[in-house]
Amino acid sequence: MTAMNTNSQTTLTDPYEPTKWQAALYAFLAEKHRRSDSDRTVQSYSRMLQHFFGQAGKTPDLITSPEVLAWSHGIGLSGRQPSATTVVARVACLSSFYRFLIRMGTVASNPCDALERPKVQPSVARGFTAMDVQKVLAVIPDTVVGRRDRAIILTLVLTGRRRSEVINLKARDISVEDSRAFYGYRGKGGKKGRRELPRPAFDAIVATLADIGKRLHAMQPDESLWQAGAGERGVTSATFYTRFRKYLVLAGLPPTGVHILRHTAAKLRRDAGESIESVSQFLDHSSLAVTTVYLRRLEGVEDLSWRKVAEAIGI
Repeated sequence: MTAMNTNSQTTLTDPYEPTKWQAALYAFLAEKHRRSDSDRTVQSYSRMLQHFFGQAGKTPDLITSPEVLAWSHGIGLSGRQPSATTVVARVACLSSFYRFLIRMGTVASNPCDALERPKVQPSVARGFTAMDVQKVLAVIPDTVVGRRDRAIILTLVLTGRRRSEVINLKARDISVEDSRAFYGYRGKGGKKGRRELPRPAFDAIVATLADIGKRLHAMQPDESLWQAGAGERGVTSATFYTRFRKYLVLAGLPPTGVHILRHTAAKLRRDAGESIESVSQFLDHSSLAVTTVYLRRLEGVEDLSWRKVAEAIGI
């Protein structure tokens, strides 16, 4: 952590004199990681918080609303004026940290509450078309590593799960009942669920495991599904990300993040005739209370739409 000690005060980021504020920061980031299961989110929050408190030279209990306002709209590490989206992200990060401190009884108020957040124009809807997905699948080589990557991409597109949720799948998460396959997952916020695993994705998983002489029913519960060409620990999220972007280039598509496949899953189901509400349920979106009801409804329920999506992408 960066040392910053102005006005003879020990700040949140002073490594030479650990304080309760440092402990609070670490605890906050640990909770954030547990809830989001995203290293990128935690790293982003850590950078913003350290930048803010390092620049302010104060501990959290001494921060004022004007200081938050000045920082949120000020030039950041990039050297550029922040966009409305960046301003909102900064305030959201800081406000989340203060809500945590209030829950812990460390501070009494949130200086972000007095701020009016700028309106952000909704981004253009993303997501590949069925033809785009066909192009990506067509450039994946028929090799051990290629078949593993194909299985991951099919699982992402047909289930709509996040990259970390799919990459972290283990043998224990897959089960077969009456010729139907199911997968268990741990989603954002620690939500757990169980859904039908579309047959093309299941068959692709079986194929990539066969490449390394593995059979799902004989594997140890904690074994990764993605060991082919990667070793026992399975392919890392970063490695798959890099390979996915190469496939996009080969397919003539603009390189982007793996999360676009979650958007694609939603788009293709909407194109297949599902209602917006059904797609929202499929993605575990909406409020926590409603999502809980949706999860209960979908537990073990047959997925009737994946066949239309599979047909659309040519598998």
